[in-house]
Parts: sequence; structure tokens; C-alpha cells
Amino acid sequence: MQSFVIRVVVNTLALWVVSAIFPSLIYFQAGGAADYLIAGLVLGLVNAVLRPLLLLLTLPINILTLGLFTLIINAVVLQLVAAWTRLETGGFLEAIIASLLLSLASTVISSILGGDKQRRKA
Repeated sequence: MQSFVIRVVVNTLALWVVSAIFPSLIYFQAGGAADYLIAGLVLGLVNAVLRPLLLLLTLPINILTLGLFTLIINAVVLQLVAAWTRLETGGFLEAIIASLLLSLASTVISSILGGDKQRRKA
């Protein structure tokens, strides 16, 4: 449970960083802290529940494209989060770029917060 809370915090911070630096890719309609937190929570839930199912269903095409189809799955996940929250994306291409930037920001924030230390111990 603690790792899920850390993941939600990391997702929230990553959404805030990417939307602050690249507002043409993703932005929030209202932009309050609660909106970022709700979007981070929904992103964490979708990544934990729906994304593995999507990756399993698209495994053959993912193998054929040597894993590049994962970019499309990540963009679809981001579009789903945008449909369920106040998050807005510019379009599907912007969602692909934003998902790459969110992954990069999440990795950097996780390493700064020390969230990867728990995974290395296990």
C-alpha cells in the first residue's frame, strides 16, 4: 500500500512537471492541486489495473514491433486518464510525446525521492 501511495505522489509530481514545462502537450482545465492529485491517482490505478491487461492483449503486435507498440498503449492510457479527469491532451501524437515525458519525469522523480530503494531490496 505504501508503494502505491508513493507511486501516486510520483505520478502527480510528474504530471505537474510535464504540464508546467510543456503546456501544449498536456494541461489541466482548472489546474488546482486537487486536479493533479486526482489525475495522479487515476493514472496510478489505470497503470496498475488496465495497462497490464492491454499489454497482454497486444502482446503479439508488441513482439512484432519489438516493443514499440508499448508507446501506443501508454498514449491510450493517458487518453483514458484525460477522459476521466480534467486533464487535457492536444491529440494522440501529443499523448505519445507526453507519455514519454511522463515516463522520464517519473523515473527522475522516483530516483530523487528514493522510491526505487524498496524495489532493489526485494
